[in-house]
Amino acid sequence: MRSELVYAPDGSVTGIRHHWTFDDMFSAFAVQGIESREKGKFSREELAPLAKTNVDSLKDYDYFTYATADGRKVPFDEPRPDYWLDYKDAVLTLHFTLPLRTPVKAKQLKVEIYDPTIFVDFEFAKDKPVALAGAPAGCKLDVVLPQQITYAQSQRLGEQFFNALTAAQNWGEQFANKILVSCP
Repeated sequence: MRSELVYAPDGSVTGIRHHWTFDDMFSAFAVQGIESREKGKFSREELAPLAKTNVDSLKDYDYFTYATADGRKVPFDEPRPDYWLDYKDAVLTLHFTLPLRTPVKAKQLKVEIYDPTIFVDFEFAKDKPVALAGAPAGCKLDVVLPQQITYAQSQRLGEQFFNALTAAQNWGEQFANKILVSCP
């Protein structure tokens, strides 16, 4: 995944623009049955119903995106309607923007991206995973990758554990991808 924090001219954060690339297995499954004009290629228009399904289903999971500004939780609104999917090199990428309910100026901004149940695995792109779009001069960006699961942890994680796990337990938070921004 790649993400961009979007800033207004007054220095307030207005939202986050996500670009999430699915793996080849999910992509192959998701495009089954979609009619296309050209075999193996799909236009935005052809993928629009699937994009809507993806974005609508993410709502139940708070878009897997959680933010705090100066230590206070800041809620997001529903994605802007200009979301879309593209299909390149046999994988789908979902592009969508989550606006903050209220833009906020923050000295310390933290955005975490994760699935509380760890069913969905998120991983930042290796190069240029996060950008600041229009941020004030002097803002510093840091990307913190999630800890890797240890062998001992993996030994405790059987099928029974996952069957009993709920989103409310937020177990997946310890595996969050973090975007940290400090501004003067």
